This record gives sequence, structure tokens and C-alpha cells, in this order.
Amino acid sequence: MKLPSDVSHKRIIALLEQKGYRVVRQRGSHIRLQHSGPPQHHLSVPKHRIVRTGTLHTILSMAASHLEIPFDDLLSEL
Repeated sequence: MKLPSDVSHKRIIALLEQKGYRVVRQRGSHIRLQHSGPPQHHLSVPKHRIVRTGTLHTILSMAASHLEIPFDDLLSEL
């Protein structure tokens, strides 16, 4: 599945919040999220109007790995 090139930080954060992540802080232009399930997992999402595809791929692959779900399933929900 091809990565979309017009995804904002708000859409990424909304998806991750549905999967159990929560925003814990923001420092500058990066928003830090945490998944409270054992083991704890942290992700940073850049606060950009449009997130680059490489950055999007990294964020989603790290979340999919931690949640133990296929990358394509997570991507299709975006």
C-alpha cells in the first residue's frame, strides 16, 4: 500500500490515540505520545501541516511493531 503524501500531524495523533497512545507533552515543534501498556512506548510526532512520507513511515512502523499489528492495517486506518 502506498503512503499518502498529505497527512497532517493531527491525523497521525488521532489515529495513535485510537490505538491507546496519549499525548504527554510538547516541546517546540514535536509532540510526544506514550502508550501505557506494558512495556511503555514513546513516539514523537512533528507538529507539521504535512508530515513527510519517510517520517510517517517511521512513526507508523514503530507503532505497528509495538502494537504487534501489521503495518498495512495501521496504514489503512489512516
